[in-house]
Amino acid sequence: MDIMTGTINGINIKEFTLSNKNGMTVSFLDYGCIITKIVVPDREGKLENVVIGYENADRYVQNPWYLGAVIGRFAGRIGSGSFKLDGKTYTLEQNDGNNHLHGGKSGFDKVVWKSECIAGGVRFTHESPDGEGGYPGNVKAVVTYTLNDENEFAIHYEAVSDQPTLLNMTNHTYFNLSGDLKRDITDHVLQLDSDRYGELNEELLPTGMLRPVEGTAFDFRRGQPIRAGVESEDPQNKLAGEGYDHPFLLNGQEDIVLSDEGSGRVLRMKTDQNCVVLYSGTQITDGEKLDGGISRKYAGLCLETQGLPDSVHQPHFPQSIIRAGETYTAHTIYQFSIQ
Repeated sequence: MDIMTGTINGINIKEFTLSNKNGMTVSFLDYGCIITKIVVPDREGKLENVVIGYENADRYVQNPWYLGAVIGRFAGRIGSGSFKLDGKTYTLEQNDGNNHLHGGKSGFDKVVWKSECIAGGVRFTHESPDGEGGYPGNVKAVVTYTLNDENEFAIHYEAVSDQPTLLNMTNHTYFNLSGDLKRDITDHVLQLDSDRYGELNEELLPTGMLRPVEGTAFDFRRGQPIRAGVESEDPQNKLAGEGYDHPFLLNGQEDIVLSDEGSGRVLRMKTDQNCVVLYSGTQITDGEKLDGGISRKYAGLCLETQGLPDSVHQPHFPQSIIRAGETYTAHTIYQFSIQ
C-alpha cells in the first residue's frame, strides 16, 4: 500500500493506493472516501484508468458531479428537502432546487474521514453529529475498501445511530472501461437482472410507479448498449437528458455486468442492496480537465448500489430507516476481468 499526503484548498488529505499481483491498482482519498483511479489491464495487457477523476485535485472540494465519492447520509434525492419520521418533520438542506440531493451540502462526500490501514485495505470512520444536514441522530459511519488478487475491489458500509434516522449509502464512481477516456460509454453493454425501474418526474424524483422494462430501452436483462437510452424516444430517457438517471429494482443476487468490446474489459458487480441507480453521465458538462482527457456528456456512467431514492415519500417502497442502536450494513464487490 502506498500513502501520499498533501492538501486540497488548505485541507490536509491522504491518498491511498492499493495494488495486487496482477498490476491492478485502486487509489482513493480520505476526503469523501473519493476513488480517484482504478487501473486495470485491457485484453492486450495495457494498464489504464477506468474511472473518471479530476486532473486538478483542488476540484474535489467542489466536485459538482460527485466523482468517486461515498454518498451519505442518503443517496439520491429527497423531495422538497424534508421528511416525516415517527410523526416529526425534519427539514434538510436543499441543494438541488427545492430538493435534497446526496446528503446535502454537508454530506459524507465533503468531510475528511479518519483512516486506518488494515490487511488488504483501508477502513474509514466518520462521526456525523445530530442535526448535520438536517438529519436526526448521531451517526457513526464506517466504510472499508479492500482489494484482493482476484481483481475484486470491495466496499463495505456500516453505520449506527443513537436515534431513528434515514440512512442509504452508496459510491458515486463513474466507470469508463475504454481506458483513459478514449471513448465515451454509449457503446458499453450493460446486463442487469431487473424487471422494473422507477419512473421519474420532471425533478428527477421517483413518482412511486415501478414500470416494467419489457419492450423498452430499460430492459438490460439480456444485455444491451447504453446507446439504447441515448437514442430512445421514450419520455423517461428524454427526461434524463437522453439517457438514464433511474433506479432499477434488482431481482436477486445476479451479477451486474458492464463490458466494453473495444478494450475487452468487463466489470462484474455483486451487491446485497435491493436497487442500483444507473446514471449515464448526462449532466457532465464539456471542457473540464480530467485525468486523461476532457469532460463531456457520457464520459462515464455510475452504477450506484443502494436503497431506492426518496423511499421515505413512497410507503410501498422498501424503506431506508434505521432505529437507535441498529446497525446499517451494505456491501458491493467490483471485479474486473477480460472477455
